This record gives sequence, C-alpha cells and structure tokens, in this order.
Amino acid sequence: MPASALMNVMVAAARKAGRGLARDFGEVENLQVSIKGPANFVSAADHRAEETVYRELAKARPGYGFLMEERGEVRGVDESHRWIVDPLDGTTNFLHGIPLFAVSIGLERDGELVAGVVYNPASDELFMAEKGKGCYLMGRGPNDRRMRVAARKNVSEAVVAVGIPHRGRPGHALFLKEAKAVMAEVSGVRRTGSAALDLAWTAAGRFDAYWEHDIKPWDMAAGIVLMREAGGTVTDLNGGNDMIGSGGVLTANLPIHKGLMQVLKGARGAG
Repeated sequence: MPASALMNVMVAAARKAGRGLARDFGEVENLQVSIKGPANFVSAADHRAEETVYRELAKARPGYGFLMEERGEVRGVDESHRWIVDPLDGTTNFLHGIPLFAVSIGLERDGELVAGVVYNPASDELFMAEKGKGCYLMGRGPNDRRMRVAARKNVSEAVVAVGIPHRGRPGHALFLKEAKAVMAEVSGVRRTGSAALDLAWTAAGRFDAYWEHDIKPWDMAAGIVLMREAGGTVTDLNGGNDMIGSGGVLTANLPIHKGLMQVLKGARGAG
C-alpha cells in the first residue's frame, strides 16, 4: 500500500506510542510480584502513551480536534477533522502481562470515519486502512499484506469474537442470553480483551465476526474503517449505522452478519 501523507502521520504516532508501551510492558512481569502491584504503573503507561499520540498528531496536523480516553473532547480550530484515539486498548491484558493490547487511532472527517490504524506493539503487527484504499497489515516481514474478511458463509462454521461485560459494567443478563444463543449456532466464541484487536482480527479474517455492547468510540473508530476497507459489513446491534452513538457493534462479511443479527435479535426478544 503506497501510504499517503495522512497514513504516514498516523502510523508514526502509533509506532512511537507503541515503543513506549513495549518498554513498559517489559516491566509489568516484574511488578506482578510486588505488594503494591502494577496497577499504578500501568495507569501511568496509559497516560504516557496518550501524551505521545496527542503530541505527534497535534504537531503533524495542527488544528484537528481530538476525542481521547483520558483527555476527552478537545475542540480544534479545524472543526471538520477529529482524531479518535485510545492509546492503550486492552489495559487489563497489559496489567496481567497478556500481549493482546493496542494503540488505536481513527480519523473522522465531517462526521465520517475515513482512516484507521490499530497497532499491537507486543506482536509488532500494524493494521491500517484509509477510505477507498483497502486494508493492510504491516508485520515483521518486508511486505504489506492486503486484508480481506473471511469468506465463510455459514454461521455454523464461524468463529466469533465477543466482548464480555466485566465488573462494574452493565448488561450481564443480556450478554448471557446472547452468548447462549450464539454458542448454540457457531463453531466457536473467543474473547481477546481488546475491541480494537477484535475488529482488526475480523478484518484480517482471523475471526469471522465480532459483536459487543457498551464500547466507547475510541475503542472502535479505527477498527470500523479497517472492517469496511476489508470488505466487511459493520452496523450497530439494531442493524443501523449508529455504532459510535449506541456503543454497540456487529461486524462480519454480509452472509455471516445477516445470520448473526437474526440470532442476536432472537436472543433479545426471548423471555
């Protein structure tokens, strides 16, 4: 993929933040045995990564606004562009020394998501997409690889990723109903602990589908672009286009999406 100037900016910011996270991740295992534990350290690592992304993007595109996990909304003088950033998606994994976490950077132009980068520093895999230009994986090898969603058409053959509500999150009862219904129909269900990676891996065809309730814009903005550019269908959990507003997402290729939407709607309608 011949990277545009915009994509070069996003990739550079993600990699720079990722280098810091990779160094910090190397310290987490040592901290696991301390009495205080690594929680405070990980919180600081999250803030450092966000500061890096903010600084790099603001320098390259002054005037663009931001929506970030820690900073929240930062209005820019250029009101048509907004970065949507999660500097560390998969904090609980990071905290426990599990190498499934990512820097997620999406760009919104006039209310439309147009570019996305998801980078896992632990695996050095970087997923990137720009509207109309396809979705690519930059790994450890010399070449970028174009990504397409999986070609399976039957729900019964699908491996499906899902986000599970943890302590303090709403929706446990609904999740259990949906999971029971989906598990009866599919080949397998997986949970990575990172919405950004769930979307990226579905775009790469590793998962056939992914659904989740109650996730934040910065967790999914980049991944939505990846999925669309990989040929996938992305909707909210009612089949509409309000993923960012509703906090819900279902994504897959079109046949699997249709089948899973029926299963999920049936589960929600059950008593």
